[in-house]
Amino acid sequence: MKNSTKYTFITFLIVLLFVSCDKDFDELNTDKVRLTEIDPTLQLNHAIVNSAPGYGNNLTYQVTIVRQMATPVPGVGAGANFNLDNPSQTEVLWNLGYGDVIKNLTDGIYAIADDPTKTNLLSMLRIYRAHQFMILTDTYGYIPYFDASKGFLEGNSFPEYVSQELIYDDILSELESASGTLDPSKDAVNQEVLYSRNGNNIQAWKKFGYSLMLRAAMRLTKVNPSKAQEYVVKAITGGVFTSNLDNALIRHDANFRNPLGTPLNGGQSAFYYLDKEFVNYLQDNNDPRLDAIAVRYVGAQSGNDQVEQNADRDPANQIGIPQGYNNTTIVPIAEADGVASYYAYSQLDKTRLGSPDAPTFILTYSQTLLLYAEAVVRNWVSGDASALYQEAIRANMEQFSDWPGNTTIPDDEIDDYLVSHDLTLGNELEQINTQYWVSTFLNGSESWANFRRSGYPMLEPNPFGGSDLTTEDFIRRLTYPDSETTVNSQNMNDAIGEQGPDILDTRIWWDIE
Repeated sequence: MKNSTKYTFITFLIVLLFVSCDKDFDELNTDKVRLTEIDPTLQLNHAIVNSAPGYGNNLTYQVTIVRQMATPVPGVGAGANFNLDNPSQTEVLWNLGYGDVIKNLTDGIYAIADDPTKTNLLSMLRIYRAHQFMILTDTYGYIPYFDASKGFLEGNSFPEYVSQELIYDDILSELESASGTLDPSKDAVNQEVLYSRNGNNIQAWKKFGYSLMLRAAMRLTKVNPSKAQEYVVKAITGGVFTSNLDNALIRHDANFRNPLGTPLNGGQSAFYYLDKEFVNYLQDNNDPRLDAIAVRYVGAQSGNDQVEQNADRDPANQIGIPQGYNNTTIVPIAEADGVASYYAYSQLDKTRLGSPDAPTFILTYSQTLLLYAEAVVRNWVSGDASALYQEAIRANMEQFSDWPGNTTIPDDEIDDYLVSHDLTLGNELEQINTQYWVSTFLNGSESWANFRRSGYPMLEPNPFGGSDLTTEDFIRRLTYPDSETTVNSQNMNDAIGEQGPDILDTRIWWDIE
């Protein structure tokens, strides 16, 4: 009996101890320093800044495919310069998108989806996610979409690949809903980086959303023209960009360097050159933009000779590099072109448009007007296509004043150009989309997408021998990352079975002949 009483008392003390410890357990095991949640505004900003096109997600394929810039140098960065399927480069956009940008946007959306006090921030996150998904699906075709970046949120580590048709249906719906929900009378989002400089950033985001809707709708011109027209009308009715003040751009500084300008002023400084097709077009049309874009280092025999004392910025003296050659086979071609070596071909001026401090333009008034003009030509909306076309060219030329250095184009030079560049009957689509090619310079994903959609400009394909292309003259899509064969092979293979072979030649849904 005494032993029984003793054991009962000991048991009581043990239980009391555990109860006492449990009261403070949560407090003891909570890290008071570590963040437990992130402000979705910071996630939006992080996604915007990190989405700026740079080297691996812009130069190696997109910009090179559309004949704006090129390199003859082989190696780890080889890609469209040799029409090569290089997995280390084709995966860059995918890894950045799903590993960072889409993940942060999706996390932010989940965090405030049911918060009635943050409807404007939610709409911004949705609009920017739609923009980023457009780039991903335009690059690869079928991609993880509805289940993407929800491994932690929903425990889905094997996201299903979705057809591009369904993706575009949802993107257009998202843009319509999110843009329409934005309301200046509701939550202020003062710290976002895209438009907080504006007096009314909510209204600016609304214009961005509808202008992005116009871009998305125009992707469907060949594959579903009735739906394209439906959403073009909705976008223009909702309110698209009306001046360069509406331009969606990322301003870079010493803390957030331009990811294109940084490598062009570093390890890639002697590798990339302005393409012959691009330079010739600007020269043949006496385009004043070339003066702000190009520099040629006369007599350069190596990267060490690309210094200011050898710089020539005269548009008449620019010589673009031809594609189809490597750094050995181009030697006699350079000699025939009258340059000392391939190092003496024209480059993007690294002190101006190629500066690490140069802004990144995501979507502009000029691009919006050009798509608007095309919609008028197609009789989808009313308007003066010629006036829209000329205003688009003017807007792009005036936009140059936003770049560092002496890049402002004088008004009289703009006026002179416009006098001889009006729309001509029967050539409207070619003229509009060729100007879109110039207006999207350095935004490789958009330039490439519109080139595939419209078929303009009429470019010469890269003739490099030993190409990985077998049926097409130009690269139509990039291949899936090798990592997908390990982490999500079944869903990837299902997508390939529906879309077509995982090769550079396969056309995506809206890219029809």
